[in-house]
Amino acid sequence: MAVLNLSVEYFCLDIDLTLSTPAKKPNKLVSILIHVAIDLIALMPRLCCMNKKLNIGLYWFRHDLRLSDNRTFNKLCSQVDRLICVYINGQEKELRSRLCEGETGEFKHNFEQQSVIALDTSLRQKNQYLLFVDAPAHQALVDLIEEHAITHMGAEEYPGLHESKALEAIKKASPQVTFITDSSHTLFNKRDLPFKLENLPETFTPFRKRVENISIDAPIAALAVLPSSIEPIPEAPSALATIGDAQGGETAGNAQLDHYLFGTDFIKTYKQTRNELDDWDSSSKLSMWLANGCLSARTAYHAIKQYEAQRGENESTYWLYFELLWREYYQWYLAKHQDKLFQFSGVKQTTPSTKFNQLAFAGWCEGRTKYPIINACMRQLNQTGYMSNRGRQLVASCFVHELNLDWRYGAAYFEQQLIDHDVASNWGNWQYLAGVGADPHSHRKFNLAKQTATYDPDAVFRNKWLR
Repeated sequence: MAVLNLSVEYFCLDIDLTLSTPAKKPNKLVSILIHVAIDLIALMPRLCCMNKKLNIGLYWFRHDLRLSDNRTFNKLCSQVDRLICVYINGQEKELRSRLCEGETGEFKHNFEQQSVIALDTSLRQKNQYLLFVDAPAHQALVDLIEEHAITHMGAEEYPGLHESKALEAIKKASPQVTFITDSSHTLFNKRDLPFKLENLPETFTPFRKRVENISIDAPIAALAVLPSSIEPIPEAPSALATIGDAQGGETAGNAQLDHYLFGTDFIKTYKQTRNELDDWDSSSKLSMWLANGCLSARTAYHAIKQYEAQRGENESTYWLYFELLWREYYQWYLAKHQDKLFQFSGVKQTTPSTKFNQLAFAGWCEGRTKYPIINACMRQLNQTGYMSNRGRQLVASCFVHELNLDWRYGAAYFEQQLIDHDVASNWGNWQYLAGVGADPHSHRKFNLAKQTATYDPDAVFRNKWLR
């Protein structure tokens, strides 16, 4: 006689099947009951989950187009069961200064689009994808929150004035949502600074001396597994061909970092070559990937330290870190001064004697001034989306001191054209040259004839771009 004791409690099933006659097979009823019990075991977790409210996450990618060293993204993923990743097409144009109403430069646009497509590719490798939205950011995000009953939203902290206001507006419109923010944009955490933000030094050198020996967190790895998508994954967008010298995306950024350090050792001569006007390997070019968030500053810093440990350090390896500190200073400078960074009188609240002149401005933008070195630099910018650091100083000095133009229009044009535009560094540096920002010497005027003789003595650069 067969005896069956069937007990199902929560996830536990106890089956005790004793056959009094070993040679006999269990009858048909017993077999059915066994199969039913096994099915119940498989179904129990799913039935239990039906009673659990799922946490639905929405992550807004902005200036952090990467998966590695992305604290906010990782934190959000750890708290949700399902995830939507979104990028707002044209969000940079939404935020751009209205001083310059032209379209985003084609090289800048190409790099940005490559970067977001590369991010989508990385997400798809982890069974996720990037939702591209063509609509104003605020309404698009609020609509997504309502449509999908979003419980948690993540966005990286960023010092930009418009970016901060945009996120605060979404928080106000969606009080039911748990917002998760953190920062992987800077080298240092705010809590690690040896001063309160309101006491940030007004110039770079005192800042550098106080922070350059602070320990910098190691970059964190990308998550191996992501929460699943809330909807079926659509067809991937088409790849975008590169139209300039640089390819956007996290993989390309890491490849450039490795190339400049370990692949070529060019970092060892960086301080001597960084002011050259027109050579790809004369400087690291990492600013393109840093500005678009394809590469974090911490990743770059720790690669430099790794290089120094393995192949030695010198003044040039330090100088690349020195330039990261300049970038860092302007991030906190923006965080402190906010809208003063965009005011004509700058953070010093000193009104310049310059003014706006449309004809002179157009001539500068198009490389049609009476200064050949300036014309060559501007044509290089328009035809590549890039200009050397030395070139930027020269054209900004000419804009303010020779053409007597309102510095804000120059900053806005750089914002429109530069692949590596970073709002804090760009506007901070323009204030510096205009004498209303962080320059301790007030007016940074360059002698264009002397600079031409120093940096283009054989007219190689001018001949290339002016022919």
